[in-house]
Amino acid sequence: MPSPSPHQFEAAVTRPLSVVFRVGDRWEGHDYTVEVIAARQGLDGFDVVVDFRDLEAALDHSLAPLQGRLLSDLGLDGPLALARRLLAELAPFVSAPAHLKEVALTDGTGRRLAVSP
Repeated sequence: MPSPSPHQFEAAVTRPLSVVFRVGDRWEGHDYTVEVIAARQGLDGFDVVVDFRDLEAALDHSLAPLQGRLLSDLGLDGPLALARRLLAELAPFVSAPAHLKEVALTDGTGRRLAVSP
């Protein structure tokens, strides 16, 4: 049996997301790049961390109902709540021994908010 790789590998997928938040009595629209990062020790038999197609499909499925929406209507009060929701929804789609390492939102000014399990 081969010994486990001492190296951790990562794979990421990104998608755009446009949403609206209510801040007090005003509305704020935000455009984000959503980045989902999976990681694992070593690579699988096909030399990959995870199947990109599965991770992309899961991310697309999670983002579709959010696109262009007022997130307070969905019970989300800000970007942190949004990132945490995506983390919870996407974690089951990353099969062991890989794991979901991080979900990050980057806005148009380059500010980045990341959450990890």
